[in-house]
Amino acid sequence: MIEKEDHIKEEKFDVEGGPGDNSERRMAPMAHDGIHAGFPSPAQDYMKGFIDLNRELVKRPEATFYGRVVGDSMIDAGVEQGDVLVIDKSLEPTEGSMAVCFIDGEFALKYISFKDPEKPQTVNARKQPRSYDILHQDGLWLLPANDEYPPIHVTEGNDFTVWGIVTYIIKKAPKMPESHSQSTQG
Repeated sequence: MIEKEDHIKEEKFDVEGGPGDNSERRMAPMAHDGIHAGFPSPAQDYMKGFIDLNRELVKRPEATFYGRVVGDSMIDAGVEQGDVLVIDKSLEPTEGSMAVCFIDGEFALKYISFKDPEKPQTVNARKQPRSYDILHQDGLWLLPANDEYPPIHVTEGNDFTVWGIVTYIIKKAPKMPESHSQSTQG
């Protein structure tokens, strides 16, 4: 986390990898009938076929890169420290896109918004998503998913670019909370 002069908390975002490279395909067995999170289903041979995660998660290999999350500004969106993001540079940001942005020399993972979060908004369900070219007219805001961080208003005075749109979040499965494991014992 970086403290700016005006005491705005900013989160550092670590970018790893580079363009998606599908030259090395690694196939893993796939449970095509699904994994039931409710009652167990009758026993059967679940491993039918294989899945290639590159093919599944990367639609445009030449425009895809990966990043590892550092910090907690998107924790309320389920994005946690250490998660790996699949980021597509070819997608244009629209209202509500989760994006990796470069602003004034720092990477930031935030939601894109063309609406001032301080002003009440009226909802128009028929309105089409607006391109970030709107920056020159109305402005653009980078919104965190953690109340500890303020929105960032992007203006023409900022050195700003959208590096890409997050298409998938890969995370390590959590262990069962201690409170739950103690309540199931004895």
